[in-house]
Amino acid sequence: MKFDYHTHHERCGHASGSVRDYIEAALNNGLHIIGISDHTPAFALEEDRPWPGGAMAKSEFPIYVNEVLQLKQDYAGRIEVLLGIEADFLPDSLDVYRSVIHSYPFDYVIGSVHDFAGIGLYNADHWTNLTSQGKLELKNLYYQYIAQSAKCGLYDILGHVDALNRYFPEYSDLRTEAADVTLKTIAASDVVIEINSSDNNWVPNEAFLERALYHGVKVTFGSDAHEPEQTGHDFEKVQSSLRDIGYREWATFRGRKRTMVELHAR
Repeated sequence: MKFDYHTHHERCGHASGSVRDYIEAALNNGLHIIGISDHTPAFALEEDRPWPGGAMAKSEFPIYVNEVLQLKQDYAGRIEVLLGIEADFLPDSLDVYRSVIHSYPFDYVIGSVHDFAGIGLYNADHWTNLTSQGKLELKNLYYQYIAQSAKCGLYDILGHVDALNRYFPEYSDLRTEAADVTLKTIAASDVVIEINSSDNNWVPNEAFLERALYHGVKVTFGSDAHEPEQTGHDFEKVQSSLRDIGYREWATFRGRKRTMVELHAR
């Protein structure tokens, strides 16, 4: 079974293509399941679209949901289309997001840390200006946010865990016990992490996934596609790598219910 649970489309303001374009690309790439999981609007803010380059407008949200549900019917028998969403982990706004998300028939919810303690995930300049001790403290703080997101109970999947490894130089060289503490929390919270294959730079990396397996953390796959042709990117390579690490199953979702399926060898 070939699947992809993390895809975006043009409504978020930083991806190209329609929802239908991603479904058609998934068909062309031999996928059996395609999950549509664009960014949630800024539900906790008054403006309709305060982040035009980062997330859809609140007024677009029900239209998005209805479109995916209609396409789910239109493509039945050809490919399974799932309704997902990627929600930022914003600790002070969890009740607002929980209320909205629980009022729609999502198949799964991805929770992602894009900002933590006022620091952006892609802000490499901030990182570069820190001392070695400051970098270690920031890494520990990031892991604390990941652990909090796992415990909050809102998400089925944690998105691009350890993504700082992509953007912050020498991040992986900083050794910290916080990684294992966070993985234990994720396992205890019974939430899944994705292997995110975007940018030709998977996160988490193999070393992190070895520790995840040791602690009993479950995994799934998401390309984080922002262009239709990226859908399913590196699925087979990720599958093979997980087998080599020692994983033998991974997670699929429907109706907020998880099913573990065999992770086939190539």
